Amino acid sequence: MKADMTVDAKGLSCPMPIVRAKKSIDSLNTGEIMELITTDPGSVKDFQSWVKQTKHELLEHKEEDGVYTFYVRKG
Repeated sequence: MKADMTVDAKGLSCPMPIVRAKKSIDSLNTGEIMELITTDPGSVKDFQSWVKQTKHELLEHKEEDGVYTFYVRKG
C-alpha cells in the first residue's frame, strides 16, 4: 500500500508511537494515508483504540518479525 507519509516509531514504547502518529497525521490532508511502523507489541491494541476514538480509518495492520505496520486514512 502506498502511503503519503511514513512514521518510524521503532524502538519507542507506549505512548510514544501514538504521540508520533497524532502529530504526523495532523499534517496530512483528509483522505491521505499514513504508515506507522513500530516494534512495541502494546501498540497493536493502543493504535486500534486510538483510531476508533478519532475520525480516521485503519486500512491495514500487519506484523512481521516483531515489526508492526499500520496504514491509516485521515478522516
